[in-house]
Amino acid sequence: MTIGLLTLGDPGRLTGGYLYHQRMAAAAGDHDAHIVFTSFPVYPFPLPALRAGQVLREARRSGADVVLVDSIVAAFLAPWLVTHRFDCPLAAIVHQPPGGIDHRWLRTRVQSVADLGTYRRMRRLLVASDALVVTFTARGFPRQRVRVVAPGRDVAPASGAAGEDLREGRRAALLSVGNWVPRKGLLPLLDAFARLPAETATLHLVGDDVADPTYAEQVRARLSRRDLAGRVRVHGPVTKERVGVLYRCADVFVLPSLREPYGTVYGEAMAAGLPVVGWHAGNLPHLARDGREGLVLAPGDIDGLTGAIGRLATDEDYRAELAAGARRRAQSFPTWQQTAARFFAELRDLAD
Repeated sequence: MTIGLLTLGDPGRLTGGYLYHQRMAAAAGDHDAHIVFTSFPVYPFPLPALRAGQVLREARRSGADVVLVDSIVAAFLAPWLVTHRFDCPLAAIVHQPPGGIDHRWLRTRVQSVADLGTYRRMRRLLVASDALVVTFTARGFPRQRVRVVAPGRDVAPASGAAGEDLREGRRAALLSVGNWVPRKGLLPLLDAFARLPAETATLHLVGDDVADPTYAEQVRARLSRRDLAGRVRVHGPVTKERVGVLYRCADVFVLPSLREPYGTVYGEAMAAGLPVVGWHAGNLPHLARDGREGLVLAPGDIDGLTGAIGRLATDEDYRAELAAGARRRAQSFPTWQQTAARFFAELRDLAD
């Protein structure tokens, strides 16, 4: 089976949806399948829509038995699908809500209409989370057309110094993995962390620190203030092997993100035995329960965030209790092998 996957720009980028697709491409051979990537050019929105016909024809010429539309390009297909028929089953792999994320209000509104127009012409929607199921069924999509194919919980096996000291002489090591964009909540996290006594914990930040240059400048300005001096380590983007080491050497995972369609990093952290801390937003409430696998707080509650990370950093018994709960809960999340089996089974059903 050949799958034509339509995406945007370089399919090798190191962000959530792209990494998911790379995992599926690597596993395709085990399922008698092959994924061929065809990309829309990275033009200003909505200009890539001008290339919709060409991109679809390229995917069909690759011998695709089914064409899979990445949610990042769904809007660009909408005008073409209104006026044309396509002689191949169409499905979508959805990592974000209609309208996307990290956009301004006007683009979100316009893109949402176009995204939904495309999704209504798909035979099947493969969504990343239960939160997205709620989103689509609320929009009137039949539940049987919306299938959850969640990311795997298993990060790459750790290599290197498995016993690395991330605490640096303090009581705990806090880890946050996320690109430096506003919805990830880095500024609230730094404000909350700064209120803790300096000896409480060391905070490690992993992720693309130039994803949003304006926001990155604000984060760096906050990091330069005296109340955070010597307490935060910025790692930037790292390999999945390095992330595996950091998960295994940290004590607590914290990401106060406002919008996570799935939140792969929460699942990975829980599987590594880390209690998670974040806002009651996005998909986190579907992954971790407050007081059982982590601490899930009202969005924007800086005082609550300070108290949560402070307690987990200093109360070893409570931290161990939530860590054990996180590890148990994570066993119900799929591995990447299970995700691939579900992914290819869904697409083979369409191709057949």
